[in-house]
Amino acid sequence: QVRLEESGGGLVQAGGSLRLSCLVSGATGGLGAVAWFRQAPGKERECLTVITWNTGFLRYLPSVEGRFTMSRDDAKTTVSLQMDSLKPEDTAVYYCAGARRPVPTRLQEYDYWGQGTQVTVSS
Repeated sequence: QVRLEESGGGLVQAGGSLRLSCLVSGATGGLGAVAWFRQAPGKERECLTVITWNTGFLRYLPSVEGRFTMSRDDAKTTVSLQMDSLKPEDTAVYYCAGARRPVPTRLQEYDYWGQGTQVTVSS
């Protein structure tokens, strides 16, 4: 079992920055990928960025590429999401998720989820 725990959410003004962290623990040897998702009220959960766990290859949703940066520490215990130039429409609950597949393409292919952290961007 893989455990994921997010932290770092909060309230920020438009144009500001936040850094989210996800502590990855447990049976991480079976991880194929880790991703950041978000879900705004009344909207579907969307995948923002994914890292293939063994290779470190990163992919981004076009709407956040250039503003959001995902990284991972060398010990593979923490993944981070640096969010810059935040907009009110970035307001959502942000989730860290893990998949056994190295290239998950659907929400249903993610096997492990954190509890989420709220990000609120004021205008």
